[in-house]
Amino acid sequence: MKLVYRASDINEANIVSGMLHSYGIESHVGGYYLQGGVGELAAQDFANVHVPDEDFELAKSIITEYENASNKVNMNSAKRSNTKLILSVVLFVLVIIVIFYFLVTS
Repeated sequence: MKLVYRASDINEANIVSGMLHSYGIESHVGGYYLQGGVGELAAQDFANVHVPDEDFELAKSIITEYENASNKVNMNSAKRSNTKLILSVVLFVLVIIVIFYFLVTS
Protein backbone atom coordinates (compact mmCIF):
# COMPACT_ATOMS: atom_id res chain seq x y z
CA MET A 1 0.00 0.00 0.00
CA LYS A 2 1.13 3.52 -0.78
CA LEU A 3 0.61 6.72 1.16
CA VAL A 4 -1.70 8.84 -0.97
CA TYR A 5 -2.76 11.60 1.44
CA ARG A 6 -1.56 13.22 4.68
CA ALA A 7 -4.55 14.70 6.43
CA SER A 8 -4.52 17.50 8.96
CA ASP A 9 -6.51 15.32 11.37
CA ILE A 10 -8.22 11.94 11.62
CA ASN A 11 -11.61 13.36 10.57
CA GLU A 12 -10.27 14.70 7.29
CA ALA A 13 -8.50 11.39 6.66
CA ASN A 14 -11.81 9.56 7.09
CA ILE A 15 -13.56 12.00 4.74
CA VAL A 16 -10.94 11.41 2.04
CA SER A 17 -11.08 7.66 2.64
CA GLY A 18 -14.87 7.70 2.29
CA MET A 19 -14.57 9.69 -0.92
CA LEU A 20 -12.14 7.11 -2.32
CA HIS A 21 -14.47 4.29 -1.27
CA SER A 22 -17.28 6.00 -3.21
CA TYR A 23 -15.09 5.63 -6.32
CA GLY A 24 -14.52 1.96 -5.57
CA ILE A 25 -10.99 2.40 -4.24
CA GLU A 26 -10.16 0.55 -1.05
CA SER A 27 -8.23 2.66 1.43
CA HIS A 28 -6.81 2.44 4.92
CA VAL A 29 -6.68 5.30 7.42
CA GLY A 30 -3.71 5.16 9.75
CA GLY A 31 -2.72 7.24 12.73
CA TYR A 32 -5.61 6.64 15.13
CA TYR A 33 -3.40 5.65 18.03
CA LEU A 34 -0.70 8.23 17.36
CA GLN A 35 -3.15 11.05 17.98
CA GLY A 36 -3.98 9.79 21.46
CA GLY A 37 -0.40 10.34 22.54
CA VAL A 38 -0.84 14.10 22.73
CA GLY A 39 -3.86 14.01 25.03
CA GLU A 40 -6.54 16.67 24.69
CA LEU A 41 -4.61 18.74 22.17
CA ALA A 42 -5.56 18.50 18.52
CA ALA A 43 -2.86 16.43 16.87
CA GLN A 44 -1.63 17.42 13.44
CA ASP A 45 -0.15 15.41 10.58
CA PHE A 46 -0.58 11.98 12.13
CA ALA A 47 -3.50 10.82 9.99
CA ASN A 48 -2.64 9.18 6.68
CA VAL A 49 -4.62 7.54 3.91
CA HIS A 50 -3.10 4.55 2.12
CA VAL A 51 -4.33 2.81 -1.04
CA PRO A 52 -3.23 -0.30 -2.93
CA ASP A 53 -0.33 0.29 -5.32
CA GLU A 54 -2.46 -0.31 -8.41
CA ASP A 55 -5.02 2.38 -7.37
CA PHE A 56 -2.46 5.02 -6.41
CA GLU A 57 -2.60 7.15 -9.59
CA LEU A 58 -6.41 7.20 -9.76
CA ALA A 59 -6.66 7.99 -6.03
CA LYS A 60 -4.11 10.79 -6.39
CA SER A 61 -6.08 12.40 -9.23
CA ILE A 62 -9.34 12.17 -7.25
CA ILE A 63 -7.66 13.76 -4.23
CA THR A 64 -6.19 16.52 -6.40
CA GLU A 65 -9.71 17.35 -7.63
CA TYR A 66 -10.92 17.36 -4.02
CA GLU A 67 -8.15 19.75 -2.96
CA ASN A 68 -8.78 22.07 -5.92
CA ALA A 69 -12.49 22.20 -5.13
CA SER A 70 -11.69 22.95 -1.46
CA ASN A 71 -9.37 25.77 -2.49
CA LYS A 72 -12.04 27.29 -4.73
CA VAL A 73 -14.57 27.21 -1.89
CA ASN A 74 -12.05 28.86 0.46
CA MET A 75 -11.24 31.55 -2.11
CA ASN A 76 -14.93 32.29 -2.72
CA SER A 77 -15.53 32.47 1.02
CA ALA A 78 -12.63 34.90 1.42
CA LYS A 79 -13.96 37.07 -1.42
CA ARG A 80 -17.39 37.18 0.25
CA SER A 81 -15.79 38.11 3.57
CA ASN A 82 -13.84 40.94 1.91
CA THR A 83 -16.98 42.22 0.20
CA LYS A 84 -18.88 42.20 3.50
CA LEU A 85 -16.06 44.09 5.18
CA ILE A 86 -16.00 46.75 2.47
CA LEU A 87 -19.77 47.16 2.60
CA SER A 88 -19.66 47.45 6.39
CA VAL A 89 -17.01 50.16 6.24
CA VAL A 90 -18.94 52.09 3.59
CA LEU A 91 -22.14 51.85 5.62
CA PHE A 92 -20.31 53.01 8.75
CA VAL A 93 -18.87 56.02 6.92
CA LEU A 94 -22.31 56.93 5.55
CA VAL A 95 -23.85 56.76 9.02
CA ILE A 96 -21.09 59.01 10.41
CA ILE A 97 -21.66 61.50 7.57
CA VAL A 98 -25.42 61.59 8.22
CA ILE A 99 -24.92 62.05 11.96
CA PHE A 100 -22.36 64.80 11.36
CA TYR A 101 -24.72 66.50 8.88
CA PHE A 102 -27.58 66.60 11.42
CA LEU A 103 -25.29 67.87 14.17
CA VAL A 104 -23.99 70.69 11.96
CA THR A 105 -27.39 71.76 10.60
CA SER A 106 -29.13 71.86 13.97
